[in-house]
Amino acid sequence: MISGTMATMTNAQRDSSLPATTAPTALDLRPVAEGLLRELAHPDAVLRDDQWAAIEALVVHRRRALVVQRTGWGKSAVYFIAARLLRQQGYGPAIIVSPLLALMRNQVAAAERAGVRAATINSGNITEWEDIHAQISAGEIDVLLVSPERLNNPDFRDNVLPTLAANAGLVVVDEAHCVSDWGHDFRPDYRRIRTLLASLGANIPVLATTATANDRVVTDIAAQLGVGESVTSDDPDGGTLVLRGGLDRESLCLSVVNIPAPAARAAWLSEQLNNLPGSGIVYTLTVSAAHDLAALLSDAGHTVAAYTGQTDPTEREHLEQALLDNRVKALIATSALGMGFDKPDLGFVVHLGAPSSPISYYQQVGRAGRASARAEVVLLPGAEDRQIWNYFASVAFPDESTVRSVIDALGTDSPLSTPALEPLVDLGRARLEMVLKVLDVDGAVQRVRGGWLATGQPWHYDAERYTRLSEARRAEEDAMLEYQRITTCRMAFLRGQLDDPTLLISASETEHAQCGRCDNCTGEHRSTHVANATLETTQARLDRPGITLAPRKQWPTGLAKLGVSLSGRISDGPDEGRALGRLADLGWGPRLRELLASPDAEAPESIVTAAVQVLAAWEWAQRPTAVVAVESTSHPVLVASLAARLTQLGRLRNLGVLRRTPHHPEVTAVNSAHRVAGLVDAWVPPPLTEYEGGPILLVDASSDTGWSITMAARTLIGAGADSVLPFVLATLK
Repeated sequence: MISGTMATMTNAQRDSSLPATTAPTALDLRPVAEGLLRELAHPDAVLRDDQWAAIEALVVHRRRALVVQRTGWGKSAVYFIAARLLRQQGYGPAIIVSPLLALMRNQVAAAERAGVRAATINSGNITEWEDIHAQISAGEIDVLLVSPERLNNPDFRDNVLPTLAANAGLVVVDEAHCVSDWGHDFRPDYRRIRTLLASLGANIPVLATTATANDRVVTDIAAQLGVGESVTSDDPDGGTLVLRGGLDRESLCLSVVNIPAPAARAAWLSEQLNNLPGSGIVYTLTVSAAHDLAALLSDAGHTVAAYTGQTDPTEREHLEQALLDNRVKALIATSALGMGFDKPDLGFVVHLGAPSSPISYYQQVGRAGRASARAEVVLLPGAEDRQIWNYFASVAFPDESTVRSVIDALGTDSPLSTPALEPLVDLGRARLEMVLKVLDVDGAVQRVRGGWLATGQPWHYDAERYTRLSEARRAEEDAMLEYQRITTCRMAFLRGQLDDPTLLISASETEHAQCGRCDNCTGEHRSTHVANATLETTQARLDRPGITLAPRKQWPTGLAKLGVSLSGRISDGPDEGRALGRLADLGWGPRLRELLASPDAEAPESIVTAAVQVLAAWEWAQRPTAVVAVESTSHPVLVASLAARLTQLGRLRNLGVLRRTPHHPEVTAVNSAHRVAGLVDAWVPPPLTEYEGGPILLVDASSDTGWSITMAARTLIGAGADSVLPFVLATLK
């Protein structure tokens, strides 16, 4: 907690103690700002006109500003220089709200080069918080970077933030598109910034920055943050200064390579990776695809590594540094490696699978070519992309009844933690946390010590807004598909999607604009040819069936509240299992998706052969002695026939089908506790009259959360099975 007297004067003291005539003028400050830029960047650096316009607005006129400029333009230089100039005048530290740990690390390093004393408060440096608070109190910090989540931490919100807000010299909202529902990376925590800004004095300047905001997002940022009342830059006493620059990236050479087969796309990349300049990033749409592709390329001799949202934070930092040092050819990454990663000489960005939005795509490809004359940007779209987009859309904000169940489950006196609340509502942990954040911002719930409380305030489910948002996202998906088909300039298309204000200045119509670098402008389209040997090797690697199916080890918390007397460690569940593959796999994914989307039929011979391969490679402690098929609601013939063939080929005893309890309701819950509760007594315990002991191979079509397999295995073990080895055709993730 901040205590003691601030070493710098408060803004009120600063304003009252200095005569207006002593305030520095723009003429005085520009040479100083130029000198700071050279310390920050390089000895020959010169401020852009718009950079100086923003700095002048913040430091001299103490206005609010919104800066929408392309990646690599120098937005961070604006706020670091402004913060340093304001500190030199005696104002308090700048508060920078920044979304990613990677961004914070790069920003702190950049600040130090310009002589700015910066510190961060985030979930990754908890042990340093107390020291940082003391440094702020002593006036030893010029810039404090905080994550948006920190703004609603009860201790920070109640004990630290009020003092910071009262004494701040500048407030910066970096990656401001995150505040907007319409932005490609909306984050509910960003909405809390409104509360911070509302608590500021009228004379405290505010800067919002982003590289990816079309007209709709800019308008929404203005509404959310109150920084867009004016676009006038001529009047120093006017409203907010809005600076929107051109979004053309003159180093980026965009191309699209259409190769239908997933294995052929991976093989093409394996052949072409070393031909791409320098080191770069290869983006995939899913975590499993990132790991699969990294393994495939490593087997082919490439120095690559997987980087996803599931990568340990320490390992992420190590991988980022490896890419910065060119010790890897590429990181195979999901969108977790996005905003904030800054490698000026990044030579290429490749997408194996298209993002669902041209705006998101522009943001990701903008990582490349910031300080180089040429960088390659390649899109390898897949037919399965839309299915993946649909999956992510299905886990967006839930319907009104589900959201209201969260409010109803909370009291107004005794807080509930998120784990305690989870079994009371049918939401998974990630979606529940998102709903709570939105409700918190809307005033319906409040985060306090110990968890969450309902406020008792009326709350309106804005169905119209969510409908508009869904329609906008579908339009963006259609635009991303159009980007793949166009024969006109690709960069102009992306700039048009972002409402680049300079696009129509350089050409009367978007379709007439030309960057002169993309494959459509030059007519130089990349070959789709892949050598047979590479394709065969890649196909063989991807054709290897079999992934581990880790067993559930702990019952969900809160089952007692649902009338289920299960808790703690699972002692009567299945052993480790196997699956042919994931639905998102590069190799088996397309085949499994097609199989499970087709009408129910007996298991194809290719599936049986692959299943035998997986079983043959399974290093189990004891070989199974019998087989049981789980009665499938969608593919009963497929599952039963596969179980029968495995029985025959493995010379195992066929114990038949584990039947569902008649009239037992279909379980659609996604929350773990609700799902387990719904699966209690879902199957009729089999007699196992022909069972002679040993592990039972339990065969099913698919596994998502793992709870159906767990509860089905528990039914068999309760009927007398020694142990259960699950085998499924596909996992959903």
